[in-house]
Amino acid sequence: MKLYCLPGACSLADHIVLEWIGKPYEVKLLGRDELKSPAYLAINPAASVPAFVDDDGWVLTENVAILNYLADRFPEAGLAGDGTPRGRAEVNRWLAFINSDLHKSFVPLFAPHRFLDDEGQHEALQNKARQNVRGLLERVDRHLADQPWLAGEERSVADPYLYVVLRWAAATGVDTADLAHLAKFQARLAADPGVQTALRAEGQA
Repeated sequence: MKLYCLPGACSLADHIVLEWIGKPYEVKLLGRDELKSPAYLAINPAASVPAFVDDDGWVLTENVAILNYLADRFPEAGLAGDGTPRGRAEVNRWLAFINSDLHKSFVPLFAPHRFLDDEGQHEALQNKARQNVRGLLERVDRHLADQPWLAGEERSVADPYLYVVLRWAAATGVDTADLAHLAKFQARLAADPGVQTALRAEGQA
């Protein structure tokens, strides 16, 4: 198995999951300039990460698809919920929320020029984006008040994705200092050996 990553990007979630699964895999770290190289475009025409290549050469793109595939291919890792249809749906509920709501809310923080040409307006746009991200994280914080992991009592493939987003929040000035349940969650992930291994491999530790 081979995973194509951009250090610190959402592909870090897949990297962590591969560590948790514990099977042999390879990681190819890309620079932003490599995303549009002919070699990588042949793997992922969207010029984005992650891209996953299975043992037989089959290529899968899109973060949520890769996370779900890994959860289902390696059920012994216990990352797909509690084994019930509702448990699996809970994993997908939170993957969808992080991918569609939270992840997208960071785009104005990372690339305000996509929304406004006037650089003088970028700060106001980014401040509004921080408010939006903060509101979404408050919802997650309330949810984690009743359980240790997003989908229940056991970790799943949704949790590393949330961890990556929390790292982005810290890096972009989103204030989460008073969100105690998220802080506990983040500390638990940061102390995890698999997470630490993936971070070191990507130069993010």
